[in-house]
Amino acid sequence: MENLRAAYKSYPSQFWLLFLGMLISFAGSSMIWPYLMIYASEKLTLPMAAVASLMTLNAAAGLGASFVAGPVADRIGRKVGLIVGLAGSGLLYLALIPAETYLVFAALMAARGAFEPLYRVSADAMVADLIPAGQRAEAYALTRLAKNLGIAIGPAVGGVVATASYSVAFSAAAGGLLFFGALTWLFVRETLPAAHPQQSADDPGRGYAHILRDRPFMVFVLAFTLTQISAAVIWVLMGVYAKQNYGVLENRFGLIPMTNALMVVTLQVYITRLSKRHPPLKVMAFGGLLYAVGTASVALSTGFWGFWASMVVLTWGELFLVPTATTFAANLAPMDLRGRYMSIFSLSWGVATGIGPVGGGYLNDTLGPRAIWYGGGLMGFLGAVWFLLQFRRHPESAAVSAIEQERTA
Repeated sequence: MENLRAAYKSYPSQFWLLFLGMLISFAGSSMIWPYLMIYASEKLTLPMAAVASLMTLNAAAGLGASFVAGPVADRIGRKVGLIVGLAGSGLLYLALIPAETYLVFAALMAARGAFEPLYRVSADAMVADLIPAGQRAEAYALTRLAKNLGIAIGPAVGGVVATASYSVAFSAAAGGLLFFGALTWLFVRETLPAAHPQQSADDPGRGYAHILRDRPFMVFVLAFTLTQISAAVIWVLMGVYAKQNYGVLENRFGLIPMTNALMVVTLQVYITRLSKRHPPLKVMAFGGLLYAVGTASVALSTGFWGFWASMVVLTWGELFLVPTATTFAANLAPMDLRGRYMSIFSLSWGVATGIGPVGGGYLNDTLGPRAIWYGGGLMGFLGAVWFLLQFRRHPESAAVSAIEQERTA
C-alpha cells in the first residue's frame, strides 16, 4: 500500500485525471473500433479493398489534421485540442449509426480522422509538460496502461453488444469520448509553457521546416511508421478476415484485443523499466521484429487460438516498442516545438492505417487472403532493420540521456 501511495504522489494530480479520462474514453471507443470494418463491410457489401479504403480516407484526413494539431497545441493550448478532438470524435461515432452508403461512410470517416489528432497530440504534449524528462518513460507507460485497461473492457463487452446491436455499441463509444471531453473542460488546467524570448513557437524558423531538417528524428519516424503498418494490418483487418474466412464471430473475437490490453495492463510498467536499461533504438528494433513475426504468423492460423497467439506475439513487440518510441520522440523535441514534434510523430499511425489496410485489402483481392499477413510482416521486419541501421549511424542519439536532452532543449 505504501508503494502505491508513493507512486501516486510521484505524479501531479492532473496526470491522474488524464489517466482516468483515457481509461473511460478508450473503454467506450474500443467497444466499436475493432469491429468497424465488419460493420462497414456488412452494411455496404463491397470488396475488402473498397471497405478498407475507408480507413485510408480516415488516415489521410488525420495526416492533414496532424499538421494543424501541432500548432493548435503549441499556440492555442493543449486543453483546447483535447476538448475539440474528443467532442468531435464522439459526435461522429453517433453520426455513423444511420450511415448507409459508401459516400456517407467516407465523409464521416474522413471527418473523424480530422478530429482524432487534436486529442492525441495535445495529450502527449500535456504529459511531457507535466512530467520531468527522467520520469517520462514510466509516465507514458502508465498512460498506455490506462488506455489498455479501457481496451481490456471495451472489445469484450463491445463484441457481445455489437452482435446484438451496433447502434448501442456506437452510442457507448460516443459516450466515453464525450465524458472525457467534459472532464477536461471542467477540471484540466492548461499546461502550455511560456514562450522562450529567443525561441518562440511562432518563429517560422522554429516550425515544421525545422523538424523536417532534423534528419535523425525524421528517419526514426519513418522506421516507426513501417512497424505501425504491420500493426495496423492486424488491428484493422484481422477481425473481418477471421469472420469471413473462419467464422470467428465478434463476441469471441473480442477476447483477442482484450488479451492485448490485459498484457499491457499487467506487464507494461515492468517492461518499460527493463527497456530503459538498453539503447532505445535497439529496444525498438526488437519490438519491430516481434511485430513482424506476430503479423506474418496470422497466415498460418486457421481458428481462434491461432489468431490469439499472433496477437500475443504482436503485443510483446508493442510492450517494448511503443512507450520507448513515444519517450524517444518527446525527449528529442525542444520545449517550444513539443506539440509539433509530437504531431509529426503521430503521423506514423495515420500513414500506417492509410497504407496498411488498403494494401492488405489489395493483396487479399489479388493474391489471396494469406498474402495480407506476409505483406504486413515484411513491413515490420523492414522497420526493425531500419532502427538498427539508425543506431549504427547515429549511436550518440541513442546514448544521450533524457535529462541531458531536456537541458539542451
